[in-house]
Amino acid sequence: MKQLSLFDEPTPPLLNQQPKLKLTVEQLTDWKTQIFNHQQQVLKESQPQQTTLFDLAPVHCDPDCINPFSLQVHNSQFYKGKETGDRICIYFVIDRVLPILLYVGETKQSPKERWLGTHDCRRYIDRYIQLHRDYQLDVQVATAFWWDTPADRKARQGLELKLIKKWQSPFNKENWKRWGRPFG
Repeated sequence: MKQLSLFDEPTPPLLNQQPKLKLTVEQLTDWKTQIFNHQQQVLKESQPQQTTLFDLAPVHCDPDCINPFSLQVHNSQFYKGKETGDRICIYFVIDRVLPILLYVGETKQSPKERWLGTHDCRRYIDRYIQLHRDYQLDVQVATAFWWDTPADRKARQGLELKLIKKWQSPFNKENWKRWGRPFG
């Protein structure tokens, strides 16, 4: 009878190591189409209504008056350049091809400082872009900034949350139940 060795047996796989599932091209297209359809409906509902002379002036930070798709866009690697300055803001990550709003964020200092370190959204964007390249699909991720934001951090975060809920941006954790986390 041969004695068994404690060290020759293969180690069992870790329970938490599951293979990452990759969206098919059809799943990716369907996922983006659902987001696009929702956000197009939001755009239609957000069209400014005609006002009368006696109506109050709209609040400049009203989420219904902020259209991320109408803002000037910057390269998705904006934090490596000088073009964005050092002011606080609300920012939007947009895929301009369909177009869909992927992420809404706010900065407590400058957009560069927010993105220079580790940021989960950067990983999601990288994976999103890579999947498009794998399937040879057009993708054009850009970032837009809303500079006229409240200086008070709580007010700015409140505006950010309202915009996240309004647009249902899929890379924001508040919307993961609705859209899933295919890139997280």
